[in-house]
Amino acid sequence: MRKSALSTVAIASILAVSGAIGARSAHAGDQASNVEFGKKTAFTRKKGNCLACHYIAGGTAPGDIGPPLISMKARFPDRAKLRAQVWDATSNNPNTRMPPFGKHKILTEKEIDAVVDFLYTL
Repeated sequence: MRKSALSTVAIASILAVSGAIGARSAHAGDQASNVEFGKKTAFTRKKGNCLACHYIAGGTAPGDIGPPLISMKARFPDRAKLRAQVWDATSNNPNTRMPPFGKHKILTEKEIDAVVDFLYTL
């Protein structure tokens, strides 16, 4: 009887661990697809159009009005500040040429989050 109870506990533990691993894998897949969606949004001329002003690795014909988008996690260790910059750069710099993507509803909240996720990979 003791062996049976031990086996049941072992099986339950294995199932719990494998479920946690599966959940992490699914989250990683969601994160990767969100990053890809963010990249597409950033590169699309009718949406983010970030390449019009910024150099971004993997982009073609980048502009040079804005700074190159490199080392973004180091430059913006607080993700919320980077998101705020994308949402409305005029709140930090009223003279910026960067459009207020969220404030003017150029991008949706989901698109802004995805762009920020993408920028954090640069």
